[in-house]
Amino acid sequence: MSDFIKNLAEFDTPTICNAIEVVQGRRGFDKFTRGTPVSAMNQTKAMVGYARTAKLSGIKPPTESPDIIKARRLEYFKYMAGGDVPTVCVVEDIDAPNCVSAWWGEVHTYVHKGLGISGALTNGVMRDLSDHAPGFPVVAGSIGPSHMFVHVTELDCPVTVFDLEVQPGDLIHADMHGAAIIPEFVLPDLNGAIQTLLASEQIILGPAKEPDFNIDKLMEAWRAFEQART
Repeated sequence: MSDFIKNLAEFDTPTICNAIEVVQGRRGFDKFTRGTPVSAMNQTKAMVGYARTAKLSGIKPPTESPDIIKARRLEYFKYMAGGDVPTVCVVEDIDAPNCVSAWWGEVHTYVHKGLGISGALTNGVMRDLSDHAPGFPVVAGSIGPSHMFVHVTELDCPVTVFDLEVQPGDLIHADMHGAAIIPEFVLPDLNGAIQTLLASEQIILGPAKEPDFNIDKLMEAWRAFEQART
């Protein structure tokens, strides 16, 4: 199952959302982000994995002692290195909508990639876009130049990113479009649903790409498409 989940990164998140509806047999799947993120996909198609969650802040200096802040940062790294694989780091910046502190840049993308994490999803800030670790995607709320007073405030907790509530351990799929939570119950049928979905789309895409495509061919193809789709 772990290899199957990792292979889901070959598909974009809209495809995963559609395939979940194929498994469910109805429209209306709603466990996805709202709004428009920014992304640095860094030579990947998507990220997929079980959520390792945290919260951070950086618009003001921390009120706790430097020793506590440093210790929590080390606990953060230990926590992120654990869990069921593959994993995705999901971080809520509690300063939203006024996020200013970039947690994600050259150093942290390389560190998290080295710890075996598949990628990062955050409503916060990223920077160092040309220096991110290859193969480590970041989907974020904004781009900025500074880390300000960034510090971890909480670990292994429910977080909200782009109006999506994420629990530790939720299975996340994310790319430049945003993110979705894959319900565990759809996994046994998800691959078949993806193949069904891709095949049904070809009913329209095949004729549409032909040089003699016209409205009559569209009407014929669309009737077949409607019979095949969810």
